[in-house]
Amino acid sequence: MIISVASGKGGTGKTTVAVNLALSLPNVQVLDCDVEEPNSHIFLKPKIEGTKPAHTLIPKVNYDSCDYCGKCASACEYNAIVVLPKRVMVFPELCHGCGLCSMVCPQDAISEDPREIGVIKKGKSGDGSIDLVYGVLNIGEVMATPLIDQVKEEIDPEKTVIIDVPPGTACPVIAAVQGSDYCILVTEPTPFGLYDLRLAVEVLRVLKIPFGVVINKAGIGDRKVYDYCEEEGIPILLEIAYDKMIARWYSEGVPFVDAMPEWKERFAGIIGIYRTTRLHKINTEERK
Repeated sequence: MIISVASGKGGTGKTTVAVNLALSLPNVQVLDCDVEEPNSHIFLKPKIEGTKPAHTLIPKVNYDSCDYCGKCASACEYNAIVVLPKRVMVFPELCHGCGLCSMVCPQDAISEDPREIGVIKKGKSGDGSIDLVYGVLNIGEVMATPLIDQVKEEIDPEKTVIIDVPPGTACPVIAAVQGSDYCILVTEPTPFGLYDLRLAVEVLRVLKIPFGVVINKAGIGDRKVYDYCEEEGIPILLEIAYDKMIARWYSEGVPFVDAMPEWKERFAGIIGIYRTTRLHKINTEERK
């Protein structure tokens, strides 16, 4: 089972939910796909067992064969290649590594070379109960999606996989949540939280990924998030109170289920809600 934990905006407590959920379940693998700023490792404190570079492919021009026809530049949707008289300029940061330029080149003058965009780290949490994989995007890189895809290649199908998704609703989010069995949307009961929750819900509905909501910092703001979820038939999986002790443990890098073990049962209950909902859906479809 693959569970992604996402949010329409940053700062809602997405990583808090992902980490505490992981610590509440057996046989878990955590993938931190928030590669521009991964921080699950701060709380899980893994012993790193392996680090490997992540690459994407960029075009390399053989000037002995190139006749500067410009077909590669015309085909590139991302303006990563510009053909000038007797020169071809390649902009690696814009290249998506799709290989189309080499396919359309009539002179076979374009090959592809690997370019390092970041690293992938693998390890186990301090007590060895959780496998952690996370990517770290190199500073200056503008595309997180290729690294996210490579982090997800490390998914262990024998485990319950929890994916810590980047914030927002852009391409990195879609790359991270795609293939999930269920998505937990983390929000806060504020006007900003509601606005971004609506956007995230629209994305998941297009992707046809079932989802529910965790409301963090419950007790601040207003009731409009609750009203929205009720109107849209979205299950509220859990409420996490706006609590000084939770904030204190967070600031010290301690998952609060370790300090407040009664919360483990509440987080584990999220999976029970998902399984009950899924079983109900299956039974309903069979009756149809």
